[in-house]
Amino acid sequence: MAVQCYGAFMEKFLLQPSSPSDQLPLTGLTFAVKDIFDMDGHVTGFGNPEWLRTHPPANHTAPTVSTILRGGATCIGRTIMDEMAYSINGENFHYGTPQNPCASDRVPGGSSSGSAVAVGANLVDFSLGTDTGGSVRVPASYCGILGFRPSHGAVSTSGVVPMAQSMDTVGWFARDPVVLKKVGWLLLQQPEVEHQKPRQVLIAEDCFKLSSIPSERLTQAFVNSVKKLFGGHPIKEVSLGNYVEEKVPSLKHFMIEGNAGNEHSIPSLAALARSLQLLQRYEFKINHEEWVRTYNPHLGPGISERVSEAMRATDENIDLCHSIRIELRKALAALLEDFGVLAIPTVPGPPPKLNTDVSELQDFRAKAFSLLSIAGVSGFCQVSIPLGLYNGLPVSISLVANHGSDGFLLNVVHSLYNTLEEEVKASF
Repeated sequence: MAVQCYGAFMEKFLLQPSSPSDQLPLTGLTFAVKDIFDMDGHVTGFGNPEWLRTHPPANHTAPTVSTILRGGATCIGRTIMDEMAYSINGENFHYGTPQNPCASDRVPGGSSSGSAVAVGANLVDFSLGTDTGGSVRVPASYCGILGFRPSHGAVSTSGVVPMAQSMDTVGWFARDPVVLKKVGWLLLQQPEVEHQKPRQVLIAEDCFKLSSIPSERLTQAFVNSVKKLFGGHPIKEVSLGNYVEEKVPSLKHFMIEGNAGNEHSIPSLAALARSLQLLQRYEFKINHEEWVRTYNPHLGPGISERVSEAMRATDENIDLCHSIRIELRKALAALLEDFGVLAIPTVPGPPPKLNTDVSELQDFRAKAFSLLSIAGVSGFCQVSIPLGLYNGLPVSISLVANHGSDGFLLNVVHSLYNTLEEEVKASF
């Protein structure tokens, strides 16, 4: 195993495009792949040495990776990930933690940790990851780069080790919005749509109150950029939690009355996160129980407890979770309509310090999953956009768009990015 600067890579190798051509959209670009994608002739490690030892080499390459290679990019290796994709921290007990290029004493975010670090540290032009509960969006935010989670089902997950298939997506990272867009159009395998300006831009004001960073620091540059490019008329504030509580009646089962007076919680979104985690545990068990019970693998702190909890999962309330998914998708589609975007914080604050005790992160994680579950449960597309540094640490904003509006969202990012970058520099 090669030791790389920033520790992003699990394995270094070179895979050239099958048909080199100056006409291909990704010619001249390099990329890395999370160690969850099958690569012909290589064992997919899934972040755990016991998994690596007990599985044979793949006999084919995941279609998403093949698509990128056919697009002209060169793969330079596979990246470290959190064990069994079951964390948003980015720390790996066995292989080490990739170094956050923005803050070396902070976690890089996971589970697509190495993929985000490889891009953030300029080791590659872009990279592939996966996002079930936040595994592209979180490390993108922590590493100060762009991260795109597509609509659920929009990009093939064939040849990818499943985590929880009701929410699994293949996502990607880039520093440049042009590269983000090129990779996206290739993976979506749809003809590029014309630029369409947002008809409405909804600011989820209650969600921004979950963040430890002042809401104006997260929204001011974004709102100024929207006004410059599209005018002020599309911008409107909404209370997303109240809307979701009203429009998603099945959530009532997961609501906890004690949260009602807690200013640091949005009860409906906290309930949404509980439904996501219940379904995630159940599907993880379906996918991996046989292997876990057969090999009893040594798992790192945090991962061990989550996997043990998943092994005890039952199908109780799983049908209710699926009802919530359907109701939420319908409700958010009605809210955003065609060509609408919802602005939320990607995460509730800057990246936590390395080796922080799990118990100290409970409140942060609860808030994080309240935000991450919006797209995770609905299946909507979401992009995390860097907003520079706050107190020396990376911060970001996320835009969410309707299911199937991935091309529109990529175009919005492309249109906004340079102006947003200028506004951030001018304002802070």
